[in-house]
Amino acid sequence: MPSRPRLPLRLLLLLPHLRRHRPSRSPVPVRRLLSYYPSSAAAAAEVTESEEDAVAGMVLPFFGRMAGAPRLEYKGGAAWDGQEEFEREASIVARFEFCHELLRERRWRETRAALTQLVSEQGSGSASTLCDILWNRFRGCDSNCSVWDALANSYARAQMVHDALYVLSKMSSLKMQISVFTYESLLYGLRKTDMALKLFEEMESCGISPSEFSHSIIIDGLCKQDKVGEALSILQEARKEEKFKPLGMTFNILMSALCNWGFVQSATSFLSLMLKYGLIPDRYTYSTLIHGLCKVGSMEEALNLFERVTKEGTELEIVTYNSLINGYRLLGLTREIPKIIQMMRCQGIEPDLVTYTILIAGHCESGDVEEGMKIKKDVLDQGLQLNIVTYSVLLNALFKKGLFYEIDNLLGEIYNIGLDMDVIAYSILIHGYCKLGQIERALQVCDVMCSSQRVMPTSLNHLSILLGLCKNELLVEARWYLENVASKYQPTDVVFYNVVIDGYAKIGDIDNAVCLYHQITVAGMWPTIITCNSLLYGYCKIGDLQLAESYFRAIQLSGLVPTEVTYTTLMDALSEAGEVNTMLSIFDEMVAKRIKPNAVTYSVIIKGLCKQLRFDEAINVLSDMDREGVNADPITYNTLIQGFCESRNIQMAFHIHDVMLYRGLVPTPVTYNFLINVLCLKGKVIQAEILLESLREKGIELRKFAYTTLIKAQCAKGMPIRAVLLVNKLLDAGFEASIEDFSAAINRLCKRQFVKEAFLFVQIMLSANIYPDSQIYHVLGRALQKRNELVYLPVLHALAVKTGI
Repeated sequence: MPSRPRLPLRLLLLLPHLRRHRPSRSPVPVRRLLSYYPSSAAAAAEVTESEEDAVAGMVLPFFGRMAGAPRLEYKGGAAWDGQEEFEREASIVARFEFCHELLRERRWRETRAALTQLVSEQGSGSASTLCDILWNRFRGCDSNCSVWDALANSYARAQMVHDALYVLSKMSSLKMQISVFTYESLLYGLRKTDMALKLFEEMESCGISPSEFSHSIIIDGLCKQDKVGEALSILQEARKEEKFKPLGMTFNILMSALCNWGFVQSATSFLSLMLKYGLIPDRYTYSTLIHGLCKVGSMEEALNLFERVTKEGTELEIVTYNSLINGYRLLGLTREIPKIIQMMRCQGIEPDLVTYTILIAGHCESGDVEEGMKIKKDVLDQGLQLNIVTYSVLLNALFKKGLFYEIDNLLGEIYNIGLDMDVIAYSILIHGYCKLGQIERALQVCDVMCSSQRVMPTSLNHLSILLGLCKNELLVEARWYLENVASKYQPTDVVFYNVVIDGYAKIGDIDNAVCLYHQITVAGMWPTIITCNSLLYGYCKIGDLQLAESYFRAIQLSGLVPTEVTYTTLMDALSEAGEVNTMLSIFDEMVAKRIKPNAVTYSVIIKGLCKQLRFDEAINVLSDMDREGVNADPITYNTLIQGFCESRNIQMAFHIHDVMLYRGLVPTPVTYNFLINVLCLKGKVIQAEILLESLREKGIELRKFAYTTLIKAQCAKGMPIRAVLLVNKLLDAGFEASIEDFSAAINRLCKRQFVKEAFLFVQIMLSANIYPDSQIYHVLGRALQKRNELVYLPVLHALAVKTGI
């Protein structure tokens, strides 16, 4: 047997990138059926060309019977193994003989079918055996080169890329001509890998001119790898050198890729280029462009194109209508969707499940979950079966609303219809339960996910659970979960550890945070700057500024690059401790090292300056932010307003509020808490009332604190009736008043000897199903005795007995 030829260098470079799959296979036994094979081939040779299709259907069953023929019973160890190998080789030889016979009669379809069956039976890794047989037994046949080529094509079509490359390398070394169709089959199999371009270049270097399909395949592959620029370069080069005439599918592929990247106008320019080549855009072309325009929010342009195309007589499919519907959803214009659905129905196209899912998603995203659930019911009433995508959209919306009862009902519905959960649905459940503090439920979902043996938890699922545990300060459980995940899945990054270290730091448990930090280094992982930022926060949290500053310098020496979070964390601790000058020097260092401060950093500086009543410097910080291009957020302004309020400077507090409005920022409820509180502290209760009422009339969101602050001020100022009216407004606004709120008001009224009005507060409490405690009765009793209103004492006593005091 001659030695195997070496592979050409270009093909040799491809082989290491491919994984070889060698499934176990049994040799094909052949009995006396082989003796009938020549007559069967002769019979096939007598078939006329018009009967080619019928023969193609007979070839596969014929070889299937050969493959399934019972083997001779013999137990002779190595001798028996040799017999099996002999029978296998004889079977392959017979097949190749049959293929050569078919090719002599130009029966290409039957040849491909026979080789496809052979490749399928022999499996991955069989190329060397088949090539050896072809070389040793059939090298003198005229049709042998065609069989080699067809064999490589069969391997390529079966996605046995390594075997196909092996056959090509043998053909190349034997100076056999490789057809463009075989190269195209292999290019198609490799199109999503870097090897496709190398093979394309190999093809050209062998003197084989790529066809229009070859270029389309390579362009499609590059687009699928997100290498749109390279794909465009290949098209431009081919056009310049007139190597090929682009196909319609080539333009469609490029237009689709450009639209996916958001370059819709560039994609639209291909329409004129298509017409220049004499190509007529099809409905896929127009659907691609309409989808791209909708994706970037150019709905007017998308509708104009849609109307023009439909007027020209092009019938668009439901996919295009769904693109328009989804475009309106992305813009939040769900009210426009019924018009598109009406247009669909006028064309005889009924909405499908995708249509309804988009519609449900639109309503859910706008916060109207009830309408989404109503559409779901309508869809089910029509007899359509929802898929897990639709249910996932609804589950996500219900979690955002915290509607546990509806979530349980929906999960029951999914279970009853036997719908399989996918990784996205499970992730929504885990993340949703963790967000709402239902960690135990999240762990149950994770357990069900694992036991299903179909979908395994992802890193994001584990991260959600760890974040949920740490947020609820369940650090013991978080540590156990982390170690359990680490032992099972061996995470190679430090993200999981960062979450738990941050959890320890936030509660001031610096010892456990440091312990876990050391565990990272022992495990061979590298702490990140996020890890160090959490530890720095922990040192600041326990108030050990000396250790915090030392650790801050250690971070700089470690080779890690501090971020704005690193500097801001230390600066905030220094600000709280009154070390404002040190804070400012740290800020100067930050700027010198070209680490750009963010809005939080500037808010920390403003807070520190305001605490030392350095208001002029604090106001100048706002100008510095403008100069540096950092947009101040409401928190920045609230910090400055708080500083002026604490110094009782009402005029400047309201001035900063006006500047905030002038800059187009919306004040938060906290802003108005500060302003109402400072008015009350300065005794300007009427002004505080006017401000609160004007805010209520404008529909501006307020916190309960604004109401209770004003109520206490009204009671202290001897305005009991106004206070009673405001309590009713508080309850009408949907806030839940606590016993502490009423107790504070009653105390102030009793001090001002408004005992009867204090009784009114008790009645309001009872009507709100809030029962006074012994302290309230004690205060009222003392006030009655002080005013010598002894006649009310039996009433108070009876009321106390009735409420169980």
